[in-house]
Amino acid sequence: MNISVVILAAGLGTRMRSKRAKVLHRAGGLALAEHVVGAARVLAEPERIVVVTGHQAAEVEAVLQPYGTGFVRQEPQQGTGHAVACCRGRLPDSGLLLVLYGDTPLLTAATLQRLRDAHVSSGAAATLITTVLEDPTGYGRVVVNGDGVVEAIVEHKDCTAAQRAIRVINSGIYCFDAQLLWKHLDEVEPNSQTQEYYLTDIARILTRHGHAVRTLHVDDPSELLGINTRVELAEADRILRLRKTQELMLSGVTIEWPETVIIDAQVSVGMDTVIEASARLLGKTRIGEDCRIGAGAILDSAVLADRVIIAPYSVINDARVDPGAVVGPFSRLRPGAHVCSDAHVGNFVELKNTRLGAGAKSQHLAYLGDSDIGAGCNIGAGTITCNYDGEKKYKTKIGARTFIGSNSTIVAPIEIGDESYVAAGSTITEEVPSGALALGRSRQVNKPGWVEKRRKKKS
Repeated sequence: MNISVVILAAGLGTRMRSKRAKVLHRAGGLALAEHVVGAARVLAEPERIVVVTGHQAAEVEAVLQPYGTGFVRQEPQQGTGHAVACCRGRLPDSGLLLVLYGDTPLLTAATLQRLRDAHVSSGAAATLITTVLEDPTGYGRVVVNGDGVVEAIVEHKDCTAAQRAIRVINSGIYCFDAQLLWKHLDEVEPNSQTQEYYLTDIARILTRHGHAVRTLHVDDPSELLGINTRVELAEADRILRLRKTQELMLSGVTIEWPETVIIDAQVSVGMDTVIEASARLLGKTRIGEDCRIGAGAILDSAVLADRVIIAPYSVINDARVDPGAVVGPFSRLRPGAHVCSDAHVGNFVELKNTRLGAGAKSQHLAYLGDSDIGAGCNIGAGTITCNYDGEKKYKTKIGARTFIGSNSTIVAPIEIGDESYVAAGSTITEEVPSGALALGRSRQVNKPGWVEKRRKKKS
């Protein structure tokens, strides 16, 4: 179907009390405008979606550019009617045109599909989404006749006493016959007080020309929540995260205490994975099947294969964990870390830009940076790779089935061969051949009677 979308995202949002444009504030792991674009893309191709930007336009466009939408700048901002008018010539002048707002992150694609279908079936010139509020103060009221046709949308300050009793409010979300909208949009006149052009006036204009304007009622008012304050932002975040946990649980994921976890919108989790209390799954994290994510773990854009165990309070950022591996508790995988199949990373072990080979183990208190560690290695407690000399970073390569003793210091650049041993407490600065034992520590010297001599000297 020939559908185009305009998303209004030009405003500052003064009630947010922020230096950042309102639509860039985040809820559910995405900027507010990203949620709206995502819903719109279910109905329209990206090239048929135009986002109207204004305040911090470059920043808003940078966030949305990966979605493939177009942009029109509204300068200066002169109301919603003016914002839509700025899109003239950028979208087809026929078919359907949806008008959405960049600060309504809870609006679902399913509701937009209902709006489209209701509009097509009624043959109306415009269809707008309405809902009922217990306290509609501040919202425009929708006045309909006995046939359910909209006669007018009246702003709260302009309502009569009878109109203020109406609890049906205008969400500001429309589906238009594009040809009729573009034909009559120029008839919107500036408001006498603000000198801005309001899109709400188009309902009265279309009605005056004999065209029907109808409504689509949405039962849940929260879906139409426009974010204006930090309080409303927090409520939207709560609802989005509740939706996400419900979506995952219905797809076969066990979440032991759903109200405590934080899971971003783009996260995917495989069937029969268990997520324990207070875990945070952020960014574009992807988790396979039959995994367990421990309590308090934080995963940000991590990729986990099947059968991975992340023990409690581990932190994984932009890292990869292969099937059957175990990480934690209290481990940290930094960007570029790759834990291969059946490897083990234990408590207070940190990996950065390091591959830990299949079946390898580093169980305690180690830092492994810029390293390639072979399969079956054992890295003793307290081991560190010295990868930075104050100016440049260097690589450490440790061969397969090598044993690195506790408290070893490996100074890069260096290569340690397969099936070799490094004695505990060594500082290794030179290449270690395969099958060799490397010792890099001072010889122990015992001095019998030294304590007694010291006591006598002090007395």
